[in-house]
Amino acid sequence: MARVSSFRDLVVWQRGVDLVRDVYLLTAKWPAEERYGLTSQVRRAAVSVPANIAEGQGRQGRAELRRALSIAHGSLCELETHLEVAKRLDFPDPDATDRLLDRTGEVGRLLRGLIASIDRQGAGASQATRIDP
Repeated sequence: MARVSSFRDLVVWQRGVDLVRDVYLLTAKWPAEERYGLTSQVRRAAVSVPANIAEGQGRQGRAELRRALSIAHGSLCELETHLEVAKRLDFPDPDATDRLLDRTGEVGRLLRGLIASIDRQGAGASQATRIDP
């Protein structure tokens, strides 16, 4: 794995932040009565994905990075579930919701790939994935 100078260099983090932006744009169209319900949950789950990636990158050690990436993946699964519920409740713009679900699939593949890479590289991965001093 190539050395990165910041979590911002990670494609999975970049795609995660793009996903957050798109989630906020979509949920702005949702019913006002959901502002403190499903809208809030969807937004929190979306923000949690890149936030956990960044936090894991900033921690010391491979095990902590792997754990944070696993938490990010869990938040992504939560986001997918919330989006699916919104679709089934016929919230506005189901096509945009489908596009977001496709994007969560892409972020999920990137996350699982990074986790697998860390697992394959063992102890050497902590140096390869840490921020340069």
